[in-house]
Amino acid sequence: MSAPPPSPDVAADEAEFVAAMRRLKAWSGLSYRQLERRAAEAGRVLPYSTASTALGRKTLPREELLVAFVLACGLDDEEAASWVAVRKRIAVGERVSVTEPRAVRRPRWRPAIGWAAVMLSLALAGGTTLSMKASEEVEAVQVTVGR
Repeated sequence: MSAPPPSPDVAADEAEFVAAMRRLKAWSGLSYRQLERRAAEAGRVLPYSTASTALGRKTLPREELLVAFVLACGLDDEEAASWVAVRKRIAVGERVSVTEPRAVRRPRWRPAIGWAAVMLSLALAGGTTLSMKASEEVEAVQVTVGR
């Protein structure tokens, strides 16, 4: 009697999910090229290089790739659906935890732009004041010399 296939149910994050996929591949005993052929027989596309790359990463694979992979490993449609459900749970959980802090936190460059605008305004205003004073001094000299 063979061991049951690995389950993704215990995966709490992307890296653990991909590790479960690696265990599933090991359980199947198939090479990447054999997986590619079995996926094609099932009407799916699973290039061996794509499967290899997906199992080498720590991010979730695309849903279509996951289904092709799980079916190629020898699982049925119902088991593939459970893998997809776990993938979705992890994807939603990751988005919620990553998005919330970003929505609250302001970008750090905004204050810098504000300060740059203030400094530019002061420099321009100071330049205008200086040029007005210089004009007044030139006029004063002209009046003095002209007398």
